[in-house]
Amino acid sequence: MSPQPRGVRPAGTGGPKLTVAVTGPTGEIGKPFIHALERTREVGRILGMARSPFDPASHGWAKTEYRQGDVLDQSAVDDLVAEADVVVHLAFAVLNASDRTRDVNVQGSRNVFRAAAAADKVTRLVYTSSVAAYGFHDDNPQPLTEDVPTRGTDAHPYSEQKAELERVLAEETSAAVGTDVYVFRPCIVAGPEARMLIEAIPYVQLGEKLPGVVRRLFDVVPVLKPVVPDPGVPFQLVHHDDVASALVAAVLGRGEPGVYNLAGEGEIGMSDLASELGWYSVPVPDLAVDATAEIVARIPFAPAEATWVNAGRVPVVMDTAKARGTLRWRPEHSTRETLEQVVAASREELEPA
Repeated sequence: MSPQPRGVRPAGTGGPKLTVAVTGPTGEIGKPFIHALERTREVGRILGMARSPFDPASHGWAKTEYRQGDVLDQSAVDDLVAEADVVVHLAFAVLNASDRTRDVNVQGSRNVFRAAAAADKVTRLVYTSSVAAYGFHDDNPQPLTEDVPTRGTDAHPYSEQKAELERVLAEETSAAVGTDVYVFRPCIVAGPEARMLIEAIPYVQLGEKLPGVVRRLFDVVPVLKPVVPDPGVPFQLVHHDDVASALVAAVLGRGEPGVYNLAGEGEIGMSDLASELGWYSVPVPDLAVDATAEIVARIPFAPAEATWVNAGRVPVVMDTAKARGTLRWRPEHSTRETLEQVVAASREELEPA
């Protein structure tokens, strides 16, 4: 177990309030997390670093201060970290992760890890990894526990980079004395403020480019409604507010440093997603999924989003007993409730103009 953090009181005791530095404060996890930090009594200041300007007041944030900076700029990262008691790294390219985003995802993260480990004041470093770090492998056990090696999947840049980053994190913090490290591996994050699950569906991307009169045909002629292929592979969702509550627990030093899986109760499949959207689903044999993934892997100009077809090949269901037992983390939303909320929030955008 790591030594008692330097200079920062354990959660629930008196003393000075925490200053928390956050990279990626306006992302799908960042915004709900900042909202949660703003309500946390033990937190006095929040420093949110982003490349593009944002107005904390427009989000109703009173403790948050904007810091202009890029994770690829080591001096900007060092300046941010120098003021913090706790560093939370959320900045990462997800859907468009590719070789083109490698610098931001890998080197940028290394810069944050290195700065946090070297800073005298920082006592906790919190990093959001992903279920994708385990990789999409047929021989992975089900459900996945935190002891399963993070091997990533080479054909899936996001998965490959998330697995690599956990090794980078270990390298950069191995000699850090007094810096506790928390790593979270959430499944697919969704909710009213996290709609990537819906936006990643090819029909949605195409539909946004169609004239309203054409899009209305899907409602008038049911047979034209989209068909979602269902390989029969179960998956989980976790609500962004539940991820935020886990991150806050780490910020306050609850439980023990280490790696934690995060997922809502229950599992769904692509047919459940299609049904909630009011679309059709059709079973797809494993062979067809494998063939499609192989074709995508061989197309040099395929968009980064297309590599996500690899994620549908095998189950990636996680066990969350450690987070529930050690952190006392209790997700308030099940997988199905999270699905209902993200579809409801997206419905207005999906409706034809």
